[in-house]
Order: sequence, then C-alpha cells, then structure tokens
Amino acid sequence: MNNRKKVPMRKCVATQEMKPKKELVRIVRSKEGDVSIDLTGKKSGRGAYLSKDQTAIMLAKQKNILANHLNVAIPEELYNELLALVEKEKQSK
Repeated sequence: MNNRKKVPMRKCVATQEMKPKKELVRIVRSKEGDVSIDLTGKKSGRGAYLSKDQTAIMLAKQKNILANHLNVAIPEELYNELLALVEKEKQSK
C-alpha cells in the first residue's frame, strides 16, 4: 500500500507558482483589519500566501499585490518583517 502523505500545495499571490505550503509564508487580515504574518498557518481571517523569496516579496510590494488581495493597506513594516524573515531562514540553512 501507498502510505505517502499528500503535500498541501498553495499558490503564491506574487509569482502565481504552486508550491508546498511549508515553502510559503501566510499573511492574514483579521476581521478588525489588522494585517500580520501567520507563521503557524492557523490564524483566522483572510489569508494570502507569499513565497519565502526576496524577489517575490519585492514584487508584491511594487505591484501592491497584498493590498489588493486582502483589501486593506499594507504597512511598510510588514514588508520589512517579511524580508527579515526570509533573510533569517536563509542564514539558518
């Protein structure tokens, strides 16, 4: 029998690539309109997945993709947090 687990796939809103969920970071807008990074993938609210890649984050910032997807203004600090997160993960590998 085949006992391999199915890998959940999600689409990056910036690059439109399908990737395993673990290779993406989820950005969530709560009902109150607060936007935050969801590292667990379990926060409630409207979510958008973004590749853990500096070029994807910069593309999302440049074209305002997250703001359009989540229907809320995205603060500059969130993009800085995302870039720091990607840099930290790159260094830990």
